[in-house]
Amino acid sequence: MNQKKYMFPILMAVFVLITGLNFTSLVYAEKSYAKFAHNGKLIRPTGYREWIYIGAPLTPNDMNNGKAAFPEFHNVYIDPASWSYWKTNGVFRDGTIIIKELVSVGSKAAASGKGYFMGEYIGLEAMVKDNKRFSKSDKHWGFFRFTKEGHPTEENDSLLKYSQVNKSESCASCHGANAQQDMVFTQYYPVLRAAKNKGQQGIGGK
Repeated sequence: MNQKKYMFPILMAVFVLITGLNFTSLVYAEKSYAKFAHNGKLIRPTGYREWIYIGAPLTPNDMNNGKAAFPEFHNVYIDPASWSYWKTNGVFRDGTIIIKELVSVGSKAAASGKGYFMGEYIGLEAMVKDNKRFSKSDKHWGFFRFTKEGHPTEENDSLLKYSQVNKSESCASCHGANAQQDMVFTQYYPVLRAAKNKGQQGIGGK
């Protein structure tokens, strides 16, 4: 019998028990969902709608004198590995990628009453934490935009395949000045707040 074949999982289990680490976090520790081309541009992520959905902020024109900086819904997702790490450690790991899918305001009336309801897809953005690629002054976060001029739709995808990092003054400066934790607006995402340091208890409430 090849004893070495069985030693690794046993040692891993013992390590987890001794250190108290969440096994899922351990498995995902080195997995990265952010992929970069040789020229340093971020490759547009795919499959992100299967990630963890953390919220959908909206700042409509109607409430901002017709001149909202971001008058669309922002569907926001975090990659599964970073979600697992967040639940256990309460911080965003190196390699975290957060996707922001932009959706226009469509109808303002529904069977349930008046409100703001999603229309069409109009853009895609991302933020990535990478201690080696991005400046310490930006807390090692890089911000990316995959949207060309004009509005992409599901039928006519005009999104960029690659994106270079935005200048600090475009995104990082605002996030740094206003985000509650580490460049992320956790104050607007109850899903993140509920899961922070809670492990499996952070899923679906207590």
